[in-house]
Amino acid sequence: MLAYTKTTEGLSVTVQSYFLEERSDVVQRNFFFVYFITLRNHGTAPVKLLRRHWDIHDSGAPDYEVDGDGVVGEQPVIKPGATYHYNSFCVLKSFEGHMEGTYTMQREDGTTFAATIPRFYLKARLN
Repeated sequence: MLAYTKTTEGLSVTVQSYFLEERSDVVQRNFFFVYFITLRNHGTAPVKLLRRHWDIHDSGAPDYEVDGDGVVGEQPVIKPGATYHYNSFCVLKSFEGHMEGTYTMQREDGTTFAATIPRFYLKARLN
């Protein structure tokens, strides 16, 4: 399995994705993918994840965007040297696509930066 990583201002974002055939329905054209995210703070001060922005490309449907506060109902503070893990999912209308985006991160002084979520690929492999 591939891992995609990008580091922005000392925060690394690593993504791994899986196709879940048992949750998918080829006839209805619903292809279910789960992805696992790890954020690691390589900096010297804590950062807080405020918002997420996703650009989602589905090779069988129009592209779309998703924005929202935090991730999975949380706005975690990631201390120096610490990691934060979560997983979520995406349903595509085709066998493949990709996702990428940004997290809005807040420093202790209240300033923010956009941490890049690397582009990762979603490819269905049917048995």
